[in-house]
Amino acid sequence: MRRFDYHRAQTLEQASRLLTDLGEDSFVFAGGTDLLVEIRERLRRVRNVVDIKQIPGLSDIIYDETLGLTFGALVTAGRLERLALVRERYPNLRAALASLGSIQVRNRATVVGNICRASPSADTIPPLIADGAFVHIYSRTDMRIVPLAEFFTGPGRTVLAKGEIVTGITVPPAGDHAGKAYLKHGRRKAMELSTVGVAVSLDMEGGICRDIRIALGAVGATVLRAPKAEALLRGTRLDAATVEGAADQAMEECTPITNVRASADYRRDMVGVLTGRAIKQALEASA
Repeated sequence: MRRFDYHRAQTLEQASRLLTDLGEDSFVFAGGTDLLVEIRERLRRVRNVVDIKQIPGLSDIIYDETLGLTFGALVTAGRLERLALVRERYPNLRAALASLGSIQVRNRATVVGNICRASPSADTIPPLIADGAFVHIYSRTDMRIVPLAEFFTGPGRTVLAKGEIVTGITVPPAGDHAGKAYLKHGRRKAMELSTVGVAVSLDMEGGICRDIRIALGAVGATVLRAPKAEALLRGTRLDAATVEGAADQAMEECTPITNVRASADYRRDMVGVLTGRAIKQALEASA
């Protein structure tokens, strides 16, 4: 493992200052499940690590009936996965958390870290985008809130500027007739990166789809929304023909690549399959 300098921050202001003053190749250390592996395997050049685990408030989980669920940057995937509130109100997120790595990894990895890595195949991103989540970003000069769907600029890239730190994520509350689903396809059933991931969040009223959001993972440079497929479903009863048409449209909206896990054509076909299944699953959950 290459040598690096370790810095422990006691406040957000100190962490932001360290990240700014130490310059390039300085990274936040929270869970470390990706960062430490990449340092060991020499996949990332790291000169400085800024530990934020001692900063107060970053481990908080708060739920408000109006604002929804807010969790801090140190909240682990395993902790959220085990939370009854998440299981009951955000089953799509819970499904994504349960499919992330191993139990050991989930008990160490933070959800914010999984998001900030900005991998198009990250499991937690599609359900959070489908639920309309947004991120809280701190710097010494400003605090800003950014919709998660606008947070990513490319593979491994985000809107974060030097010295900015994501302090938490807020997920809006679900309505009384909401339905949610997340389906993941990979080569193995466990400890596998997503080949395709599809998340659906919908709201029904009187048997009619009032609103729906579809997020597609691992089939673009970032996690994608499928706005044309969504438009086909809003204001309808989500009958079999309409759902099939929307699934076909989602296939047209994705931009997959071929790599060692799957071909672009296979990924596109799986988008159609998983989108149709996820819509049906979300519809059943809304009843």
